[in-house]
Amino acid sequence: MRPQQDESRTNLMESYQDIRDAVARLCARFPGEYWRALDRDMTYPGEFVAALTEAGWLSILIPEAYGGSGLPLSAAAAVLEEIQRAGCNGGACHAQMYTMGTLLRHGSEAQKQRYLPKVAAGELRLQAFGVTEPTSGTDTGALKTTARLDGDHFVVKGQKIWTSRAEHSDLMLLLARTTPLKDGMKKTDGLSVLIVDMREAVGNGLTIRPIRTMMNHATTEVFFDDLRVPAENLIGEEGKGFRYILSGMNAERILISAECVGDAKWFIEKASTYAKERHVFGRAIGQNQGIQFPIARAYANMRAAELMVREALNLYQAGKNPGAEANMAKMLAADASNEAANVCIQTHGGFGFAEEYDVERKFRETRLYQVAPISTNLILSYLSEHVLGLPRSY
Repeated sequence: MRPQQDESRTNLMESYQDIRDAVARLCARFPGEYWRALDRDMTYPGEFVAALTEAGWLSILIPEAYGGSGLPLSAAAAVLEEIQRAGCNGGACHAQMYTMGTLLRHGSEAQKQRYLPKVAAGELRLQAFGVTEPTSGTDTGALKTTARLDGDHFVVKGQKIWTSRAEHSDLMLLLARTTPLKDGMKKTDGLSVLIVDMREAVGNGLTIRPIRTMMNHATTEVFFDDLRVPAENLIGEEGKGFRYILSGMNAERILISAECVGDAKWFIEKASTYAKERHVFGRAIGQNQGIQFPIARAYANMRAAELMVREALNLYQAGKNPGAEANMAKMLAADASNEAANVCIQTHGGFGFAEEYDVERKFRETRLYQVAPISTNLILSYLSEHVLGLPRSY
């Protein structure tokens, strides 16, 4: 009989094969042709997102009391991994899984009752996350967007960038400075989180401008020009917004890691299949070790990253702090998917650059995660300081 600790970890990290099979069946309705057509015109996959919403996959983390499934983070990770493994792109909607966590953990009961059931039912989309700014980047404490209390409203002024899905979301979680930064004050203090109803805000102080990128990611920059937001839309206590946002970042990084593992599996399967079918000089190219070994190494690195994702999920679901593991999972999984993408292109040769094979599209999509939602250098800085005890570098 195995030790009790091993049994609990096995039970915690069940495979969710029924969920994976159902998600795979849904994704089969959206083959490569669907994504290629969207990619040409940089069009949002509305039908795909609607199908995921209708099937309940985007509300999987919302408690049953608010109309969701109430499943743990590992179930959401299984959904997103399977989406990527099927050749689809969860980047169009994955934010809803982790942005709603800020509302769920720190919002008032009235706010949760007002928004979460409608998000779970698909009546509202909570996809936009207004944090990053052009001048501050990942230095969140240096953001300049302000929210000044004026009677029963906050008046918001400033700018955000890389606010993905803003054009396709009904609600935005916005981080803004509500207390001016003073000498001796910690930079991350005085920041607050507001729920912005974008249906009312656009044209009334909120302007959205799309940013065209190398992949179809529906990202934007947004401008706030004295936008009035009801004071009742403040999440939690004024001035404590940074820690509210920070508490959801581990979940975000773990879910992105699962997506990267799914991407890596897609690339490896695609490369292996092509290597067996493609014949040159009278034999399959997969018979050559020069083709075999890079694919095998990419597979080994994917599996190693997958294990780190599982470790991060174990710690998260046990209520422990998975900061180091979530960061390592994100870095290793992003590296694994990037390596697998390069191997897949190399295996296909010239055909890897042809649109019809979907390799070049997926290559562009997975390359994003070397940079977002946090760059590799910042992860290494975190590990250096918080795990290895080295002096802070920034």
